Amino acid sequence: MTTKNDFEKAMERVYAWYNNEIIDRVPVQFSAANAQYNVESKENRTPQEWKEIWFDTERVVDSFIDSIKGCQFLGETFPIYWPNLGPDIYAAFYGGELTYGEVTSWSHPIVKDWSEISELKLDKKNKYFRKIEEMTQCAIEKCQGRYLVGYTDLHPSMDCVLAWRGMEQLCYDMIDTPDKVSELLEIASRDFYDIFDHFDNMLKSQGHISVTWLGVPSYGKFHVPSCDFATMMSPAQFDKFAMPYLLEQIKHMDHNVFHVDGSGVARHIDKILDMPEINGIQWVQGVGEDEPIMQWLDLIKKMQDAGKGIMVDLKLHELDEFIQEMSPRGIFLCIGESEPEVQKSIIKKLEKWKS
Repeated sequence: MTTKNDFEKAMERVYAWYNNEIIDRVPVQFSAANAQYNVESKENRTPQEWKEIWFDTERVVDSFIDSIKGCQFLGETFPIYWPNLGPDIYAAFYGGELTYGEVTSWSHPIVKDWSEISELKLDKKNKYFRKIEEMTQCAIEKCQGRYLVGYTDLHPSMDCVLAWRGMEQLCYDMIDTPDKVSELLEIASRDFYDIFDHFDNMLKSQGHISVTWLGVPSYGKFHVPSCDFATMMSPAQFDKFAMPYLLEQIKHMDHNVFHVDGSGVARHIDKILDMPEINGIQWVQGVGEDEPIMQWLDLIKKMQDAGKGIMVDLKLHELDEFIQEMSPRGIFLCIGESEPEVQKSIIKKLEKWKS
């Protein structure tokens, strides 16, 4: 890869992390969790204008290519283009419209009556599926060995059902009509392998490996299982509605890193850690009262003791204290630092961090 000369060595560190091992130091990615959402803009556009920008394939891909010119990708930071039309794109493959803003999109419930369940069918010819295909193909054609092309953000099962029903209604549904929730979950899960493999085959046939928004590549099949709605679920509901489908998803993959989005989801961490196919956890502690990272050390140590890797989002000023208090075992650091010389100094510090 012309933009990352140490690609193979970086991949060795990633694979060591998958196996809960360390070659010479812990892997480090120089970007913060959810960094793409921390954008302040004064642009005043309508949702339709934003959608046209998101759907302008050539502009989006060319903009990414321009953004990596002259960049140094140090540590385990990889140049990755992944086609992005928002976190509810999987649900949109079955119908409905997404509304667009500057940095994300959001869905609107399309199952407002149980009679509409029968209308939920995967449509590979709909505009969202076709657009993701087009963006993927465009990026592949323009790549020229400069970057990795990944697959889009896929949220099957419970988070897909959430998009179809809406937060408040789904909370009622789990109590009032649990059989209907289970019916929706079957639909939201049955095509996942087909969808994943469709895009995985597009990429692999052109020499690209498996990677998505998390930025952690695999030569096999890589997945980011998640259930953000778990923050609204009791342990019994998580066992009933989420676990069976999560367990089925991860069996198809070579590497899985579970996205644990905050303390609400972390209430179910024991169940997540019990999944043998989970290689690692991406721990997103949140902002405000959920900062600083040091208050979560017991949780991170619990993940270490379970033999899982942990992606931890740190601010630079937290690094020294974190190193002092923690073993490097299973740690994959994410630090939002863009200055190459500072990145190099961080790497040197990590090389001295021993168990």
